[in-house]
Amino acid sequence: MADEEDCCPCITCVRTKEIALVEKLGNFNRLLSPGLHFVIPCVEQLVGRLSLRIQQLDVVCETKTKDNVFVEVAVAVQYRVLEDGAYNAYYKLTNPSDQIQSYVFDIVRSTVPRLELDASFASKDDIAGAVMKRLQEDMKDFGYEILNALVTDLSPDKRVKASMNEINASKRLKEASAHKAEADKVRQVKAAEAEAEARYLSGMGVARQRKAIVSGLKESVYQFSSDVDEINAKDVMDILLLSQYFDTLAAVGANTLFVQHDPSTVHQLQASLGHSFNKKK
Repeated sequence: MADEEDCCPCITCVRTKEIALVEKLGNFNRLLSPGLHFVIPCVEQLVGRLSLRIQQLDVVCETKTKDNVFVEVAVAVQYRVLEDGAYNAYYKLTNPSDQIQSYVFDIVRSTVPRLELDASFASKDDIAGAVMKRLQEDMKDFGYEILNALVTDLSPDKRVKASMNEINASKRLKEASAHKAEADKVRQVKAAEAEAEARYLSGMGVARQRKAIVSGLKESVYQFSSDVDEINAKDVMDILLLSQYFDTLAAVGANTLFVQHDPSTVHQLQASLGHSFNKKK
């Protein structure tokens, strides 16, 4: 919005999305719409032009929150001149940008101090809504329409930012440590359960093996005793015991180990087993 003089004082041209104001002998006379117009020299004068395009004003306001943290709030206000309010827009306000900025300062500094820092970040839409509502009510009388108001940034001091990041990092490290400890616990429990299951199955296998060995020995003794009349069950057990002993020696010898033994070992082993069996009875 600025005064300008045309090259030809009697002819003026108004561009699209503009509106011009004409005074006659110092008094407002009429508005000129886009196109070619004639102005009476020395009687009428083109005093100014107003743009009807949407404009944006960026306002940065410093204030503090309820928990005494200073923050900078950036607000973007989008506005335009109403065609039927061009008279008020030109004659009532000398600087609409300063007027809008003053309203934004007043609203932000009366809204943010009621909120704590974390709440102010979550209430950016509420702050923008309060700014827009107030501006729409007050600027309409001056011929301006407020289209939108946005809180584009809410920035605390750098030291406060660093502290917030450190708190967040510590919180995440704490959660990560808890999850890691829980994972270690589950892993140890599962390992213990697997070991217990393995031992249980190993025990069952050994028990089944021993049962099969006893059953086989029993059947061998029975068959041998029934086939040979002169040999009793005790003699058959001696023969089986000796066979088992030699099998053991063969297995031990395969590992290149040296053990002390003599032929009387089998008799001593039989005597020990018999003594233990009688003792249990």
